[in-house]
Amino acid sequence: MTSEEFARITGVSRETLEGFETWHRLLEETNAHTNLVGRSTLADFWERHALDSYQLWDHIPHGSRRFADLGAGAGFPGIALALGLKDKSLDGQVLMIDSVGKKVAFLKKVIAETGIPAEARSIRVEALDPDTVVDVVTARAFAPLHKLLGYAHPLLKKGAVGLLFKGRRFEEELTEARKNWTFEVEVIPSRTSDGVILRIEEVKRVR
Repeated sequence: MTSEEFARITGVSRETLEGFETWHRLLEETNAHTNLVGRSTLADFWERHALDSYQLWDHIPHGSRRFADLGAGAGFPGIALALGLKDKSLDGQVLMIDSVGKKVAFLKKVIAETGIPAEARSIRVEALDPDTVVDVVTARAFAPLHKLLGYAHPLLKKGAVGLLFKGRRFEEELTEARKNWTFEVEVIPSRTSDGVILRIEEVKRVR
């Protein structure tokens, strides 16, 4: 997939596409000396990373403005969501959390060069301020679902919706998670892989 094909599929503006291109360039430059993503995946950036992340906009509840991306890594999907906020002229922010300093330094560089409405914090997810309130919680390749729900629960119990990327073994993860949690889940096929997006709400710990 090319950048032009990505723009046609998503409908993003030329300015927003330039933001994605800046992100792509910085990722290639940084990944040459600091391992952020598998180098083999960079050749397929537009589908495997950009479109894979941006497809969340098809499933974000109307009116959502505040996002938390847990284990943000190189910004998938947090950077894409922030670029979407800017593209749609929405007053909101994406909070990206990662415990690895070099990844947060990269995220901050992307934020500075693109001017997107986002913040990156170098903290462990469990150290997030318990008073934090968001509309949507996201995570991609961060933790098994039963652990991820534990990390996200302080945000989900306040009414946030979880949009969580999972691979082909998602049913096993759902089964394991249900040993400790009850929740409502919608399984959404991914547009870019054989994985899924889990839309999770009403999360409660099993007593």
